[in-house]
Order: sequence, then structure tokens, then C-alpha cells
Amino acid sequence: MNDIRMKIQPGFNPIPSGPNNEKPVSKPVPAGKGFGDVLAHQLRQKEGIVFSKHAAERLQQRNIRLSPQELSRLDKGLDRAAQKGIRETLIMMDNRAFIASVQNKTACGG
Repeated sequence: MNDIRMKIQPGFNPIPSGPNNEKPVSKPVPAGKGFGDVLAHQLRQKEGIVFSKHAAERLQQRNIRLSPQELSRLDKGLDRAAQKGIRETLIMMDNRAFIASVQNKTACGG
């Protein structure tokens, strides 16, 4: 006969198998938004604009360097486009043009 024994280490508290009366605390999710929408929104807020490999190579070949202020302007442009529901946009800034995906904040042309 198999004898099952449980060895409990000091400082280890087994989880009770009975019903739990505590409810998990969660932030309210706005109506009409799914998990994917909320996740994408949170990720976009944490990161600034990123450049695709091709766009980064093109900027480097043309010796174009963007200051933190210019990157901030691009990021704000993407935020404006997102508020209007735009998925892809052409951002014209000074004497440069950038094609960008609003959903993942990626510039794919420069």
C-alpha cells in the first residue's frame, strides 16, 4: 500500500483547500475594453516611440540624430493619433517625415 506523507518545512504555510471568503482586489476595467486593449494601452504608456530595425538603419545611414525633445514630439504625435482612433500615420516634423504604427508605437520609416 502506498503511504503518502507530507513533510512541512518551517515557515511554510499550506494553502487551505476550503472555500475562501476573501475576494481578490482588482482595478475596475472601463466598459467595452477587453484585456488585450487594456494591456496594449498600459504598454504604450510605459514606452516611448521605438524605431524598426530598417528605420533605425536608415536614420544612421543618413546621420540623423533625434534629440529627446524631438522623440517626445513624435511620441505626442502618436498619442494624438491614438486619441483619434488612427492606426497608422504620417508624422511630419520640421524637415523630416515619419511613418508610424500607432498601435505599437513603432516608426517604420524616417
